[in-house]
Amino acid sequence: MTADLTADPSSVNIKSTKQKKSIIWEEGVKHLISACAALAMAFLVGQTAHAAGFPDRGVKIVVPFPAGGSNDVVARLLGTKLSEMWGQPVVIDNRAGGGGNIGAEAVARSPADGYTLLLAAPGPLAVNQSLYAQLSFNPEQDFTPVALIASVPIVLAVNPAVKAKTVAELIALAKASPGKLNFGSSGLGSTNHLAGELLKARANIEIVHVPYRGAAPAMNDLIGGQIPILFDNMPAVRPQVQGNTIRALAVAGATRSPLFPELPTMAEAGVANFEASSWFGLVAPAKMPPDVTKTLIDSVTKVLKDPDTVKRLADVGAEPGTLSGDAFGAFLRTEATKWGQVVKTAGAKVD
Repeated sequence: MTADLTADPSSVNIKSTKQKKSIIWEEGVKHLISACAALAMAFLVGQTAHAAGFPDRGVKIVVPFPAGGSNDVVARLLGTKLSEMWGQPVVIDNRAGGGGNIGAEAVARSPADGYTLLLAAPGPLAVNQSLYAQLSFNPEQDFTPVALIASVPIVLAVNPAVKAKTVAELIALAKASPGKLNFGSSGLGSTNHLAGELLKARANIEIVHVPYRGAAPAMNDLIGGQIPILFDNMPAVRPQVQGNTIRALAVAGATRSPLFPELPTMAEAGVANFEASSWFGLVAPAKMPPDVTKTLIDSVTKVLKDPDTVKRLADVGAEPGTLSGDAFGAFLRTEATKWGQVVKTAGAKVD
């Protein structure tokens, strides 16, 4: 066969160049695909390795209230148990202020790696979004729900010098001197604060709220007589009642407490449609790696089923939580709706 001597040499060169460019482009695409696949695999392996080794260093649990209150007591119990399980230190970091908002914001802005957690009462997780005019974080969008840790009854207590031994007598005192009696709470937006607002609305009385930066300083002032009335959680109230430094009048839950079976509920004491309780929940920053979240949930679930944990919670009047993950997230949304209605009824607002 003879060569085609009539072919245009320039056209041959053009075809050759195009073929080379096509080959180079195809090779480049292959390399790019391979590189992307390698990066994706490395990311997955890294995530898995991270989760498999979690925690490989200390973990911090932020409590958005001062030391000594119920929130702090529950956090330290959980931290001790997790530290024993993981073989890593678990540090409790008390960051009080802003009704729990300061500590909550700090966790919301932390890396989503499981090493910084928030253990909070309803305030920053379910109440403050209705109570405060503006928040610097979104309780629903900025956190990953981990677990409900414990639920506790709220108790209405007074200083022993107060001339009221029943809820009815306390209401009579308040009506005789409108605006003269103060009631303390662990802070703006706490369920203890809203329990007092609910009493004002249900009993049609005027008592003045005095917010504290946590339950411990509020309890100290109740004992000292600086405030006559306090709504507080059972773990903080029980030892003081047993020591006769304060007087309990009623529990705010739906049923009586086995720790003080002689105490009536607020409804039994004559205040209709009155029910308030508190709880403590553990959350992490949003967008957590799923495997790390699962490790946290599994670890906390084991702690809450531990007989010693159950006993120690019962000793202070608390019940271990049974909700985790998405179920706990649904609970938080329900609580936000519930307490939002209480805030609206009470007319409580913080600018």
